[in-house]
Amino acid sequence: MRHVKNNALFIISLVFIGCLIMAWVDAIWVPNYAIKSGIKLGLFLILPLVYARMDKNTSFTRLFSYRKDSLLFSILIGVGVYIFIVGAYFIFGSFFDLTSITTSLEASVGVSATNFLFVAIYISFINSLVEEFFFRGFAFLSLKKVTNRPFAYLFSAGLFAIYHVFMVINWFNFGLFLLLLISLFIAGILFNWLNERNENIYTSWFVHMAGNFAINTIGLILFDII
Repeated sequence: MRHVKNNALFIISLVFIGCLIMAWVDAIWVPNYAIKSGIKLGLFLILPLVYARMDKNTSFTRLFSYRKDSLLFSILIGVGVYIFIVGAYFIFGSFFDLTSITTSLEASVGVSATNFLFVAIYISFINSLVEEFFFRGFAFLSLKKVTNRPFAYLFSAGLFAIYHVFMVINWFNFGLFLLLLISLFIAGILFNWLNERNENIYTSWFVHMAGNFAINTIGLILFDII
């Protein structure tokens, strides 16, 4: 029992360490996007491997076990998410001043109309997979095995939402910022449910990609690329 408790504390500590370091990188250091992405990639891959080395019973290979029967379900949810986000932008976007987003991206991390397409591709395919591995594969599925299910759900979804706070803290007014935070938490709960249902991270990754595709579509519009 003590061994299980120690494992839970170790996972929680590693997830907090990863999020705190990235909060410092995003909010205080603010390097260019390539450096920030490299740090995040290293942290979110290495920290779970540190845990796996400590607990010899842990293996992350199961997270990548593909199930064909879950593909269609994930695609349908992903399409729905894409339509919802892009539709919400076209319906409600005019009520908010979103011009500060592109200005903030250019000033802080060097993302502009020139390189946004390449950044968008990375975010959609690679960044989403790394986040799913860290927040769902590690901070949810691994944690759920050594603690209770409700806590694993709330912890993973909560850290997923708070982690993104430092990335977008200067982009929106308080009302839109709060709405985004709640939306990210709900998305985290949905992603956890998808992974719990299928015991892999592919299903949530497909939906996460769809959400990123939608956000990047809006970004292409804001940067006047399309």
